[in-house]
Amino acid sequence: MSLNEHTAQNAAIAWLKELGYTHIPGNALDRDLKKVVLETEFNNFLKTTYPEVPETARNEAFAQFTQHEGMEVAYRNRDFHRKLTQGMAIAWKDAQGNEKAKHLYPIDYAHPQNNSFIVADEVSIVGKNSRRTDLLIFINGLPLVVFEFKNPFDSTVGVENAHRQIHNYVLDIPQLFDYNAICVASDGLEALHGMYSSSLEWFAPWKSLDGEDTEQKAELQLEVLLQGLFPKETLVDYLQHFIFHEDHNGKIIKKGAKYHQYWGISRAVESSLKNIKPNGDGRLGVIWHTQGSGKSISMAILTGILRQRPELKNPTIVVQVDRSDLDEQLYDNFLLAKDLVGDVQHAKSTDDLRRLLSSYGGGVIFTTIEKFRLKELTDGKEVQHPVLSERFNLIVMADEAHRTQYGFKSGGFAQNIRRALPNASFIGFTGTPVDSAAADTEQVFGTTIHTYDIKQAVKDGATVPIYYEPKMVPLNIKAQYTQELEEVEEQAEDTTVGVWAAVEDAAGAEDRVKTVAKDILEHFNARTATLDGKAMVVCMSRRNCVKMYDALTALEGCPEIAVIMTSNPGKDPLSWNPHMRTKDAMEAVKTRFKNPEDPLKMVIVRDMWLTGFDAPCAHTMYVDKIMKGHNLMQAIARVNRVFEGKPNGLVVDFIGISGFLAEATKKYTGSGGAGKPTLDLDAAVELCLEQLSIVKSLMGGFELDAIDNMPATEKMKWTTDILNGLLKDDATTEGYLKEERKLSELMAMTNSDERIWAIQEEVAIVQKFREQIRKIKYPPGAQRTKNDRIKDLISKSLESQAIVDLAAMYNLDKIDISIVDDSFQAIVKDKGEENIKIELLRRIINDELKVHMSKNIKKGRKLKEELEKVLGKYHKNSLNSIAAIKHLLDIATEMREEDKRTKELGLSADELAFYDLLSENAAILNQAGPIQDLVHTVVASVKKNLQLDWTKKENAKAAIRLAVKKELRGKVPFSALDNLLKEVIEQAEGQYSEWPIVG
Repeated sequence: MSLNEHTAQNAAIAWLKELGYTHIPGNALDRDLKKVVLETEFNNFLKTTYPEVPETARNEAFAQFTQHEGMEVAYRNRDFHRKLTQGMAIAWKDAQGNEKAKHLYPIDYAHPQNNSFIVADEVSIVGKNSRRTDLLIFINGLPLVVFEFKNPFDSTVGVENAHRQIHNYVLDIPQLFDYNAICVASDGLEALHGMYSSSLEWFAPWKSLDGEDTEQKAELQLEVLLQGLFPKETLVDYLQHFIFHEDHNGKIIKKGAKYHQYWGISRAVESSLKNIKPNGDGRLGVIWHTQGSGKSISMAILTGILRQRPELKNPTIVVQVDRSDLDEQLYDNFLLAKDLVGDVQHAKSTDDLRRLLSSYGGGVIFTTIEKFRLKELTDGKEVQHPVLSERFNLIVMADEAHRTQYGFKSGGFAQNIRRALPNASFIGFTGTPVDSAAADTEQVFGTTIHTYDIKQAVKDGATVPIYYEPKMVPLNIKAQYTQELEEVEEQAEDTTVGVWAAVEDAAGAEDRVKTVAKDILEHFNARTATLDGKAMVVCMSRRNCVKMYDALTALEGCPEIAVIMTSNPGKDPLSWNPHMRTKDAMEAVKTRFKNPEDPLKMVIVRDMWLTGFDAPCAHTMYVDKIMKGHNLMQAIARVNRVFEGKPNGLVVDFIGISGFLAEATKKYTGSGGAGKPTLDLDAAVELCLEQLSIVKSLMGGFELDAIDNMPATEKMKWTTDILNGLLKDDATTEGYLKEERKLSELMAMTNSDERIWAIQEEVAIVQKFREQIRKIKYPPGAQRTKNDRIKDLISKSLESQAIVDLAAMYNLDKIDISIVDDSFQAIVKDKGEENIKIELLRRIINDELKVHMSKNIKKGRKLKEELEKVLGKYHKNSLNSIAAIKHLLDIATEMREEDKRTKELGLSADELAFYDLLSENAAILNQAGPIQDLVHTVVASVKKNLQLDWTKKENAKAAIRLAVKKELRGKVPFSALDNLLKEVIEQAEGQYSEWPIVG
């Protein structure tokens, strides 16, 4: 049995059949190849589900469900998804002329088993180009899920190739993606799900069957994905509620929930229905999903589901935060998710909030908790907050409002909100658990419904790990304040007494600020030389922010920087005026900082943008401010967002937050979570230095000074000797590449540390050898982008040693048998570097064989057998390297001669095989003219009768046999006709099996 991509594909089909799906081979589907909907299936669903709707109205519904608005796939996909999830109203007149109407859905969401689930493999689609998808799932005839598999037993392809293939499908057969809801890319080991338009970073595994336990084993990813997401009830639920489109100024971005979001939200819906007043106590629970794992998306999806639940009777959802900048950020996210949540209203003031809450209609209202304050009246301040609504279907959704949710003192915000909404129920979202006695989360919101901790988020790739680097610059503060420093709490910046003011003054001392600024710039330039990205600097006060800006911009080589802070033109010094911005101007700066291409590289903040702000390209935070608890955890999470090519975030500490970081970590682990928020940079540096020693030992060791002093000829010999040793067998090569990859990852994490700078040139040499090996052993083939290589993590500006580029010498980027010319053979026949030369020849011949096998089966098999025989003998040492090279050159020469012969005979590339076949039987042919004439007619008769999937259809094969038989009749003896016919058909099957894609 052959082991290839069909192995994983067939396993997926088997698992889906166990879940109740019907398997139909792609070539057995009843459909037009240019259309992707199974029209009969969809019509049957509409007829069965809505028998009371007359046929004309059902036909109108069919037309609307299958015709979409928009010039681009993104717009058509959004239009269809709205109809898929929201259904549509159809109106008609009955026999008596009465107006009738019905709301139709293309899926029966209430009864999943009433839908048809078909899994079809090898489905051919004719679009701009003709393509054959590996696996499609049709629900009621609608093609909603695309699977693309790659061979799990081929080390040269992986899940990234499957992902790239999906993106090619979008261009070649766009009609399929008008309907697509979910894409799955798998190489049998990894199995990732995502949206058709997403980059690979946003595809993710599905690691839980029930939301309780997670499955970490990579080899089980495909099974867990299918058993976890694809049970019929789960899949239709996910399709209806957990996918949405955002409109970013005309650019449509499609998003879907990850497994932790799906299970967390599902638990929240169950808890809400069970515990909402008056049936429960109104404490709906807490969802603790670590910072950066998509909390705002989860809140929006939950809001959309709760608003649609009929038992909640059009509820009002009050989304409440404790700061205005969080309010704006979350509000913007909800506006983008309008398809899920519906219309969203924003309370502009206390009076506006009271007006909105006094209405009886449902909806979504955004507010900061301080808008529940007591008002100043003409006769004095309100004694207590008035009741605004006594409705039971009112849910308050709190986001990271720890400090304000527990103030139940008279006139406190927490008490006011409960007086205003006495029958409301409460649910909390947090990425930073609070478990102190004075702030008991469970007392306010109920038990924790679902947890997704740092460790799991990093493991899943939902966030990147954060590393911690201490760079303490001492504070010159009085002795009495030193003892109080451990107890210091974050204060408002205008505090003029006490330890906070002393620390602020000490941190802002002119000499200290200059020292910190110089260190920040050096560090940032070193880090961005090898890892593009942006940085945030956090200071104690606005005053210190301006000082840091002045110190940084005074330094040579400083990139563009902005100070992000609140301002009061009436009170602030005139010198701060350049940093004062209107709301619109602040939004413009925010947009610039989020754009990785924009030259604004660094921002300096006090507390703005430290919560609720996402700039995935930001990878470094320089901390010069005392922060503790959840404020600290929220702040450092700004650098844990996933971004292309970003291996980690880094927190550089200038003021001494390590103790507070450790304390915050205890809260994470003590509350049931796992994983440290940051990792120790010292440990990473130690590992990096050790790893370099390991890799150098695999190369036989080297000294930088010795290489520097080598003459060019000796350096070339040294290079080729090392390369020859690393290529002596597959185990040695793979071992080296594996250890080198570990080294490069550690370098990316640590290359801002001065201890690492000393080894950068040595690592550059190591990486040059990696590139040579990859070029020789895994060159970019016809199906791969030539420049698709991992970017070196070592600075391009480093003066690394020049390694002789053998692949370039042999012009290996042009994988073509024609390079095995006389000059190439002369080089290869020279003594030395035999392992390298044999590997080069093997790759060249292998690539050419892939082409020859389809064009000439007999010849291809013969050459492949010869190649395997020569290599087998060589590796068993029964054939020396010189003899092996000679044999390989003979094979290459024979293949070159084939190409030359094709031209000389006046044949096309696909006719030569048929020529050889007929030439072998020349003795029995009754042919007056050249054999080429017969070849032309035979090949033409084959191609004329080809049809899609013809190799699987006996009637199609019979038609080709008949056509060829007519051409050969009278020219071949009757007794030999059947045998010759059989050989012609076998060659045709090998050459044209992929018609019309090939041929």
